[in-house]
Amino acid sequence: MDINQKAINYLKSITAETISNAKSGHTGSAIGASSILFALFKDHLRFSTQKKQCPVRDRFVLSAGHASALLYSCLHLFGFDISVEDLKSFRTCGSKTPGHPEYNVVPAVETTTGPLGQGIANAVGMAIAESMLCERFGKELVSNYTYCYAGDGCLMEGVGMEACSLAGALKLNKLILLYDSNNITIDGNTNIATVDDMGKKFEAMGWRVIFVKNGNEYKDCTKAIAAAKKSDKPVIVIFKTVIGLGTKKAGTNAVHAYPLPKEELAEFKTALGVEGSFYVPDEIYDYCRISKTKNEQLNSAYNNLINNLKVQNSEKYKEFFAYFKQKNINYAKILSTLVSDGEMAGRDACGKVLNEISKIQNNFVGGTADLAPSTKAYINDGGDFSENNRLGKNIHFGIREHAMGAVANGIALYSDLYVFDSTFLAFSNYMLPPLKMRAMMNAPVLSVFTHDSIDIGEDGPTHQPIEQLGQLRQIVGLNVIRPATFSEMVAAYKIFVETKTPTVIVATKSKIKELENSSIESAEHGGYAIFETKTSPKIEIFATGREVALAIEVAKLLESEGARVISVPCEKLFDSQPDSYKKTVRLKSSKLKVAIEASCDYVWHKYVGENGLIFGVTDYQTSGNGNEVYFNAGFDSKLIAKKIKANYKKIK
Repeated sequence: MDINQKAINYLKSITAETISNAKSGHTGSAIGASSILFALFKDHLRFSTQKKQCPVRDRFVLSAGHASALLYSCLHLFGFDISVEDLKSFRTCGSKTPGHPEYNVVPAVETTTGPLGQGIANAVGMAIAESMLCERFGKELVSNYTYCYAGDGCLMEGVGMEACSLAGALKLNKLILLYDSNNITIDGNTNIATVDDMGKKFEAMGWRVIFVKNGNEYKDCTKAIAAAKKSDKPVIVIFKTVIGLGTKKAGTNAVHAYPLPKEELAEFKTALGVEGSFYVPDEIYDYCRISKTKNEQLNSAYNNLINNLKVQNSEKYKEFFAYFKQKNINYAKILSTLVSDGEMAGRDACGKVLNEISKIQNNFVGGTADLAPSTKAYINDGGDFSENNRLGKNIHFGIREHAMGAVANGIALYSDLYVFDSTFLAFSNYMLPPLKMRAMMNAPVLSVFTHDSIDIGEDGPTHQPIEQLGQLRQIVGLNVIRPATFSEMVAAYKIFVETKTPTVIVATKSKIKELENSSIESAEHGGYAIFETKTSPKIEIFATGREVALAIEVAKLLESEGARVISVPCEKLFDSQPDSYKKTVRLKSSKLKVAIEASCDYVWHKYVGENGLIFGVTDYQTSGNGNEVYFNAGFDSKLIAKKIKANYKKIK
């Protein structure tokens, strides 16, 4: 038997046994795509098995993350830190082999995948980042291919197709999509839901298409990948495969998530001509790890290149490493420029801060969903990224919020770049999946969501965000910051830059200004007391954004009762503060707790308690003048103060 086929047979064997041993997993695609991934790892993928990854390694994304058992088996065969015991621990708590690949858990996994299509968009982002840095520093320092394995389901998801359309427009020629076209999904044959001609579809989007009639044949797979690397366009290689090839349920949806029973596994292995349990002969290990040795030599040569550069061209060496470092930024100076301008729309202030910071922290890149003139998230002197300008810092994502969020994740994961994306807050719903994924991976991406309240008015309820603040705050690991002042806006950027934590800035269309007692330092705590009446306060008022100024007006009308206003630009950060700090902000013996925010977020119940008052938005509003809509929804200082006084009298 040919050594390559023998290696593939053992790859199939340990993959099938990994799934059967776990009594859970996806045998179908993991077996059907074995020849594709074997050809990639053996002949083409530049990889590093070291913990410290080589910067010029190729990126590989398993967008169809349910085929994870195949990836883990490949990593094991080719010398990564995945042992037989790890394979035996597949899908168990705390293992290095979880059900879907997880970033920072599994060696060599570049991004967490599982929700179909997300990985494709991540790969597009990685290809964008590679082209940016390659143009800036040259092919010797930054150059690699980005490979993405995807199945039929990945290309049904809108996010995948949105991202592929963008990739074609940008002519990302180092991006190669390995499409496992077996025409089977969970429900059955793909023709029950789609009859798309993927070849013609991708050609229309500006891709080169390579068709492999037998995607289960190693030689055909490796030739196709070799051809793809020579393209001047992004490439989709369409491999026609048989799902679960060699099993009794091959070619049907029944094998999709079917761990082979003990008897069927034995028959499958016998047909492959393999032996033993979780067994691979030394000759196969030795053969596969020739690729490891070759790549170690390439990676060693790269390290020598860097060391030589340090001696021979110290300026370029310093420039290369300085580009990725966090810079010293004078945030107080940025604040002073905003204050000197007087009041301005929150979105304008947000754009000004972005531009001031990006002058210093020059590895900021990003863009909007066709909304730069409205959200102001645009680096004025950064240029536009395109096929002809790979140094452009502004990316035109098109009207593709879902893909934009996932592509931004890929850019951030590729290297130490600060990445931003932007749209209206009402449209953040389109981005919830990539926002969750970046929070899980702690990918340093900033989302600027503007037009943050019902006061945008005339566009009506479809554009007036009501639920969105609550939805975003529910995402674990995502800082949602709604600035009320210039200090809070600058603090939001400072938090993002210094912590590299996934962050959302929610900016107003209405005007904001600097308020007394607001400061960058206070805002960094997520919550602080911004106003207090001369009368000893017995009422606590929590607010964010535009409603902070409104809350201060309300508090002044409550002078006889006494009130303290607490601005909470980021409730997660405030909740994370030590009790000693929170005691300085909260009232020790408040009689009544109140929250004011133009949203329907239930987060405020944890602050005001069962008997507190929440002035929020409980219904969709009408189209009309923004201030009228705002007032009609109950955001009027006199009306709110009257209701608070009435309630206070009952409990006094």
